[in-house]
Amino acid sequence: MVAELWPGVPAAWSRHVQVPSTAAVDAPGTIRTWHLLDNAPDLAARGVEPAGTLLCVHGNPTWSYLWRTLAAAGSTAERPWRVIAVDQLDMGYSDRTGTFRRLADRITDLGDLTRALGLTGPVVSVGHDWGGIISLGWALAHRKQLAGVVLTNTAVHPAGFSLPPALKLALHPAVHGWGTKSTDAFLRVTHSLARPALRPEIRQAYAEPYRSSARRSGVGNFVADIPADESHPSYRTLTRVAEGIRGLDVPVLALWGPKDPVFSDRYLRDLVSRLPQADVHRFEGAGHLVAEDRDIASPVFAWLDSVQGARASAKPAAAKPAEQASFRSMLAELDERAGDDSPAVVDMAPAASGQAPAVLSWAELGARVNALAAGLAGVGVRPGSRVNLLVPPGSELTTLIYACLRLGAVVVVADAGLGSKGLSRAIKGAGPDFIVGIERGLTGARLFGWPGVRVLAGEVSPARRRLLGAAHTVAELTAAGTGQAVPEWQVNPDADAAVLFTSGSTGPAKGAVYTHRRLAAMRDTLRRTYNLKAGSSLVAGFAPFALLGPALGATSVTPDMDVTAPRTLSAAALADAAAAVQATTVFASPAALSNVLATSGNLDAAQRAALGKVELLLSAGAPIPEALLTRVQDLVPAAALHTPYGMTEALPVTDISLEQIRKAGAGNGVCVGTAVAGARVALAPLAADGTSGSTISEASGITGEILVSAPHVKDRYDRLWITESHSSSLPGWHRTGDVGHFDADGRLWVEGRLGHVLTTPSGPVTPVAAEQAAESVTAVRLAALVGVGPAGTQVPVAVVETVDGVRRPGPAADSLAAKVRSAVAERCGLDLAAVLVLPQMPTDIRHNSKIDRSVLGAWAARVLAGGRIPAPGARR
Repeated sequence: MVAELWPGVPAAWSRHVQVPSTAAVDAPGTIRTWHLLDNAPDLAARGVEPAGTLLCVHGNPTWSYLWRTLAAAGSTAERPWRVIAVDQLDMGYSDRTGTFRRLADRITDLGDLTRALGLTGPVVSVGHDWGGIISLGWALAHRKQLAGVVLTNTAVHPAGFSLPPALKLALHPAVHGWGTKSTDAFLRVTHSLARPALRPEIRQAYAEPYRSSARRSGVGNFVADIPADESHPSYRTLTRVAEGIRGLDVPVLALWGPKDPVFSDRYLRDLVSRLPQADVHRFEGAGHLVAEDRDIASPVFAWLDSVQGARASAKPAAAKPAEQASFRSMLAELDERAGDDSPAVVDMAPAASGQAPAVLSWAELGARVNALAAGLAGVGVRPGSRVNLLVPPGSELTTLIYACLRLGAVVVVADAGLGSKGLSRAIKGAGPDFIVGIERGLTGARLFGWPGVRVLAGEVSPARRRLLGAAHTVAELTAAGTGQAVPEWQVNPDADAAVLFTSGSTGPAKGAVYTHRRLAAMRDTLRRTYNLKAGSSLVAGFAPFALLGPALGATSVTPDMDVTAPRTLSAAALADAAAAVQATTVFASPAALSNVLATSGNLDAAQRAALGKVELLLSAGAPIPEALLTRVQDLVPAAALHTPYGMTEALPVTDISLEQIRKAGAGNGVCVGTAVAGARVALAPLAADGTSGSTISEASGITGEILVSAPHVKDRYDRLWITESHSSSLPGWHRTGDVGHFDADGRLWVEGRLGHVLTTPSGPVTPVAAEQAAESVTAVRLAALVGVGPAGTQVPVAVVETVDGVRRPGPAADSLAAKVRSAVAERCGLDLAAVLVLPQMPTDIRHNSKIDRSVLGAWAARVLAGGRIPAPGARR
């Protein structure tokens, strides 16, 4: 076994190099001694030729130890890479030079080192913290060798930004010398930024080169060399590098910890504006020391493989003329109906107000869209600008969306149902240039520091407006744009059009990026699947569908409800909305329909008659029981009832009607029918450990991860390169993360989420069938099956919410447990280890039905371990 100098670092990697210095700060002929970690001995022992070199540059106050995981992974990768991680002069175990080295000197120093090493291409520069700008300075000076750039939490001259508070404090004359040199305070504070905390031996390794004040001179000088303003000696160099990288035409990967108090997301946004080709992954929960907080080695080498693969393959063929000709803009219907005075969008007033619905004709909607687009352009909204909309569905939101599409701006939509923390994560991650919101939305922007110029939708007092920081109002922009020409933007079908966030029910919400082409394909799929013709009228009780009305040429109305809480939709509100537009189609979530049925006894004859004219009812967002659909059918007797299966990333994927559900009968999971127009569905079969591989199957009777291929699948995940590379790892297919099987008639059955599959000693077990069995017990309202124990040895536990409710969480009563055990055993042959009860299941807000099984699994494990029984999600 090779001895380790420091944890994770074989002694063979450590070496010193004598380097002639050409830095202006050194006298001619000066030789400097550099320390570096170099995995070349490992590669030599394997007898392999590296694909290239990763040149890794640390920041302050770390050293080459930061990059040990890259060196280890480069040594063992299938396509190995040499990793050279340097200790900058005055840092780590390199020379203490006795000189003050500016940014320009350090860029020169790095070039001196690579020249002494005889380093040729291909080289990928890797940088962190202030090592990022130094590595980029080297990259600009060595373009012939440069093959790519990897950056982690760094900055390159964010114009108009002030220094982060932590760096301002470190630069303060009263703190600087004491905090960075006399004591190890700066080191300890930096080490404390790790999430989770560094192990003691790792923390000690980081601190070892800086044990005395004499060895911390570089730490203090590094801080003092931060260009706080234009008068600083390093400001010109920083600007030269920051502007120079705009011309870099190599692949770029940015791996980011958004919890960084120094280099926050605004620095990432600045980097992406200068390096628009960058692949980005934000590790939610990670911070400044992202290389310690998360595994960055795996994605770096996967990215290197993908970059090399892209270079080896031919360029993708340009879109065929027929494809270009078939593209129909999302604004086409609106433009064609510019002179139409019939209703386009109807806003229902609260029932208690006694006010009539507000009606906007097609002509009025088109005029408002154009006026607002001109007004937005006047305050800087351009093609590619990101505009976050925090406005409830209705005519104002519709106008905003289509005004943004008119300008080529990218609409960012994150559901308020994510909660303040989830919504904040989503908005900061998307990094909008503008935020348009109602008062409550801009209050959140002010409280949580969301980025973007703020635009108020609505009216408030001048004092309140100043407090919100609203630079403009929608009314002002519409007035300013009235009569003005809209800037011409030739629609690029493959430009980004929208970032739509998932519900967050299976982890932090993800932004799904749609291009104009893919949004149009979603519209066309809905039109072809459900025969939604221009002139149709729809009630949108499910917010995503409200946005598609104008693109379909359909009159749309949002009922009087809180769209972020589907259970607020009453039968009367649904019927009144249907009557307002003589609705032929209704979209509603299962949770909304449950409350509609619960309140249907209050309907009068006119309201029942309005619902009786509905021809099509769609319920999407979660599985819906046949019994519930049957009751809904009584409410809309003339309607065909359909339950599309899909997700934010692809909506819809499959479709099934009530009649088809009845024909399919009971089975293992929820039958969701067959693929919609233009879509294909397949499976990646499950392995024994519950994971899905790369085999693609359309055979019946095989359980696997559900794959979908369709023109309306999202283009990519936003700033989640790792997540995206996995979801699209099978070319042409999107991995949904759901598991299921095809029956003998080709119908798809959903059996649960891939992440919720139990790995028992007898093999993988999907949860939905057992949950359905448990819910067949009269006393059970909702059930979830979770696994407790180590992977491969898990035991199944049922967690249920009862119809009558319980006051405290814990083990179920013996009688209830026996019934649930019997039902699950009879239907699934599964022996439950325990049956637990909760007062209420933890569900997502958007659908009020998706159960958070990861929280339940952790809670069930704590319950079975004994001791006090907390609520799910409670901290220890």
